[in-house]
Amino acid sequence: MAAELGLGGWARWAWRQLTSMRVAILLLLALAVAAVPGSIFPQQPQDPTAVAEYLADNPGLGPWLERLGFFDVYRSPWFSAIYLLLFTSLVGCILPRMAQHWRALRTPPPRTPRRLDRFVGHSSFETGAEPEEVLEAAGQTLRGERRWWPTYRVARLAEDGGAASVSAERGYLRETGNLVFHTALVGVLVCLVVGDFTQYRGQAILVEGRGFANSQLAYDTFEAGRAFAPESLVPFRLTLDGFDAKFDPATLAARDFTAFVTVDDPDHGSREATIKVNRPLSAGGAKVYLMGNGYAPEVKIHDAEGELAFAGAVPFLPQGEVYTSQGVIKVPDVSSGPQIGLVGYLLPTAVEEPAGFWRSIHPLALDPVLVLSVWTGDLGLDAGLPQNVYRLDEAGMTQLTETVDGAERPVTVVVRPGETVDLPEGLGTISFESLSRFVALDLRHDPTLTLILVFALLSLAGLGVSLFSPRRRVWVRAARGADGVTVVQVAGLARGNDPGLEPEVDRVLNAVRERVGEEENR
Repeated sequence: MAAELGLGGWARWAWRQLTSMRVAILLLLALAVAAVPGSIFPQQPQDPTAVAEYLADNPGLGPWLERLGFFDVYRSPWFSAIYLLLFTSLVGCILPRMAQHWRALRTPPPRTPRRLDRFVGHSSFETGAEPEEVLEAAGQTLRGERRWWPTYRVARLAEDGGAASVSAERGYLRETGNLVFHTALVGVLVCLVVGDFTQYRGQAILVEGRGFANSQLAYDTFEAGRAFAPESLVPFRLTLDGFDAKFDPATLAARDFTAFVTVDDPDHGSREATIKVNRPLSAGGAKVYLMGNGYAPEVKIHDAEGELAFAGAVPFLPQGEVYTSQGVIKVPDVSSGPQIGLVGYLLPTAVEEPAGFWRSIHPLALDPVLVLSVWTGDLGLDAGLPQNVYRLDEAGMTQLTETVDGAERPVTVVVRPGETVDLPEGLGTISFESLSRFVALDLRHDPTLTLILVFALLSLAGLGVSLFSPRRRVWVRAARGADGVTVVQVAGLARGNDPGLEPEVDRVLNAVRERVGEEENR
């Protein structure tokens, strides 16, 4: 009858299962699968507007996904549970293996087997040299020329019958690299947790000639860890002085983007700087990256009463290599009549096709044109829900149309810089004042990024060492024969398949024979 394990027995069994390599690999795969919803569903920290839109479009499924944490996957309880289990499993695997590896490093190489002829690459030769001279030559060969980092760990052993041998072992770097790899992986996991608590990241669109202050409210989107304190933001001001874009004249492919900025820091004064792609600016203890750029037409809209209803630069997002840019102008403050929405394109270098369609042929603003369709109604700004500034909520809007040649088509407003054009149905006028450039900036502060890089490099180094460090044992035995001749035997053993073992045994044999031959010649 089998004895019951009891609570302690079950606990030991569960711990052994959790700290096994098989479970660690399964948990790593589970973590990868658990991260998939984060790329499928919109995430609250990155895009709360998209989350609100998803909930509004999916009233049945959306609330359940929100309860289960699918809109904030990386901070959900189930993702954190897998993360912590993986962390515990790795630590539980590493610590005992470190202790075992340390004991193995202090243990001398194993005794030489009695029958070397059963091992790979066994070979022998006879020499007139003394056994002591042979073993000394074997030890020097196996240790190598680098005394500070020997090739093999070597031990000289006495055997029965007057024979003696050298037992050599190498390949402990394989386990050392394996432990370095797993320890670095734990370091990356720890840095990710610490970084999630301490990091902050903000995105802002900055129009040429304007600036913003480094405060949480100044960013278009801002996310931070649980340990973030708003007062920790270093106060500085960033002004976009100009923007330079270079394109290939033949293919129109982008060649270089440069943002010229002025940084006003109360501790270091004012300084001019540049931001390029992959060349961020350091400011306020954070990195400021250039993530995008485009055009921002400066427009003014007067309503039917002649009152100024809207004035400002509106960023239009580029959609292709010729910077055909899409944007929305929302005019909620109309003194009388419905609210106005203008949807369309900014064409940097516009040409009109025979059919009345417009397109851009160059990314630089050589002949810019705004081509807009007109909507009226309720913009939905009073609903209390966040809206995408680059998208018009058409639920409460009506697109204005006109009849041309018996066909109904949308009304199109075409306006160039310096022009003022009447809006249809007496809604007012739109003026295209000027055209500026804008840049999309991403500010990120994560104190663990350097450590993550260090641990990542360590993991790659450890993995390389563990893959390319063969584990081998080589034995050399020397015994005086009945005729007074010393018989030398050499053999090797590898852990696993090692095609280089037999050539290694031959190398040791030849090297010992050459060293002994030199001694005999002397």
